[in-house]
Order: sequence, then structure tokens, then C-alpha cells
Amino acid sequence: MEISEQCVVGLTWTLKDTLGDVLDVLDEPVEFLVGGEDLFAAIEAVLRGHEAGDRVQLQLEPEQAFGDFNDQLLFLEPRALFPQGTEEGMTFDGAALPAGTNPEMPKNAIYTVAEIYPDHLVLDGNHPLAGIALRLDMTVRSVREATEEEIGRGSAGTGFFKLPTLAPGSDLLH
Repeated sequence: MEISEQCVVGLTWTLKDTLGDVLDVLDEPVEFLVGGEDLFAAIEAVLRGHEAGDRVQLQLEPEQAFGDFNDQLLFLEPRALFPQGTEEGMTFDGAALPAGTNPEMPKNAIYTVAEIYPDHLVLDGNHPLAGIALRLDMTVRSVREATEEEIGRGSAGTGFFKLPTLAPGSDLLH
């Protein structure tokens, strides 16, 4: 079966930056709905017409992936507002930030503690891969028709490319 709109593809991949540094390796296939919310449009476009067993490579520019880095999403906040033991790399949901933080901070972002100073910390609302061109080497492991439930939900249940941040302390994306 060829990959087309409203089918589910099982993919494995290696994700690198343009310097060749490995950012993520997915050895076990994960399923994504083509034509839903699971994949970036550039990935879907390159996959269309391929079949199980095909290897597909592409480069994603920041605007095709996690966007450009936005320095307006960097905030210097009082360290005392955050829990004892807050460390660099920890994340905070913008909708549940401690009282007293900057009211201008978008509530729909996930903030990563980027730096810690004696009295303040820097919160970064950008995706960790924002501003980075990515090279994706994928192998199509399976292709099947999507179920009505998957089509209605707009997803095969995988939010990989929609995840706002890396898990604290993780070097990989999943």
C-alpha cells in the first residue's frame, strides 16, 4: 500500500542537526496518521507515494519544523517564586506557573529553565529544537488504512512532533 491521505505509517528514524550530531534515534516503529496532526506538512509531503521498506531522507528548515527561535519567549523570573531544588532543564507548564511570574508570559507554552542565577532564573518558552535545521533519515516500516477513530481524532495517538519540550534530563525526544 502506498502512503496517501488518511493512512497510518509506522516509521523509524535517525534525527540529526546539520552538523551531523544525532538528536534522536527511533529504533522501534511508531505510528503516525498522514493527513492528521501527527506529522509536519514537509514530512507528509515527502512520504506520499512511498511504501513499507522505503527509506526517505529530508532536511527540515526551522520554519518547516519547530519554528525560529523567538527571543520574546525568554523571561527572567525571581528564583524565589520557584520550588526549592529547581534545576536547569526542568520544565514548567505556562498555564501553571507560580503566582508572581510575569503576566505577559504566554500560558500555552512549556517553559524550560535555561539558566539559574543566585536571585533569578531564565525561562525559555521555545521548543528545544526551535531555530535548528534538522536532517531526518526515515524508514517506512508499515502502511495501513487509518481507522475511523484515528481519522476523527486526527492522530494515530502519537504526538511526537507536537511535543513542546524534551523531558528533563533527556537527550532524546521520546
